Amino acid sequence: MPELPEVETTRRGIARLVKGQVVATVIVRNPHLRRRVSSSLARELLGQQITTVGRRAKYLLLGTLGGTLIIHLGMSGSLRIIAAVTPPEKHDHVDIVFANGRCLRFTDPRRFGLLLWTRRDPLRHPLLGQLGPEPLDSGTAFDGDYLYRLSRGRRVAVKPWIMNARVVVGVGNIYASEALFRAGIHPLRAAGRLSRQRYHLLVENIRRVLAEAIAAGGTTLRDFQHGEGRPGYFRQRLQVYGRARQPCRRCGTPVREIRQGQRTTYYCSHCQH
Repeated sequence: MPELPEVETTRRGIARLVKGQVVATVIVRNPHLRRRVSSSLARELLGQQITTVGRRAKYLLLGTLGGTLIIHLGMSGSLRIIAAVTPPEKHDHVDIVFANGRCLRFTDPRRFGLLLWTRRDPLRHPLLGQLGPEPLDSGTAFDGDYLYRLSRGRRVAVKPWIMNARVVVGVGNIYASEALFRAGIHPLRAAGRLSRQRYHLLVENIRRVLAEAIAAGGTTLRDFQHGEGRPGYFRQRLQVYGRARQPCRRCGTPVREIRQGQRTTYYCSHCQH
């Protein structure tokens, strides 16, 4: 599933190509996504100019004067800017065609993505309104003190806790494993047992690993490609994720693999405690 760095990379990739463009038509080939694409979407978007291309958590926000298109890539979705005359392939479900002859094409083999139109403040939409702070935005509540206060009395393991979007958005499975490794924190430690100092260290490494992944273009696992069709390369820098039984890059101890809930966790038993 595309995580925050992949979505932010997509946002940056398409922003300069769609901002300022006027929608000429919308082609919905298959409306059956996670939520059915509204039959009114084409009418709502027709003639609208894209004024902003934003992101909240893993949601992309295409703003116009008339409203906002909320896009989620689901597990396998992608967006590309291509010539509108390019023949569609099997999983090309929606085209937003611009007056300049190009289009924003939404592709999703598993159809877990979504496109929703709202005339209201998108940040108050039910899908976005209860989300935690952004980990990379300056001036937000996300810091070591915030995590320390929120975690008091919590027995849940720290890794699934920081992956909870109501705690903080965008810390998906890959980057949670990587940030915990860099901070030297065992993924099974109870969230409520970590000190304030260790939470400050964890926040620092969450920010660092996400920023590095964005700079590298995301992490290519299975389906992700960003807006211009090039894969991300952060996977080459992963310290523990996907490296079960391989030597830890720091100490040489074999990396361990366990299941936490429905997710696979990777860690070094020597470096993380």
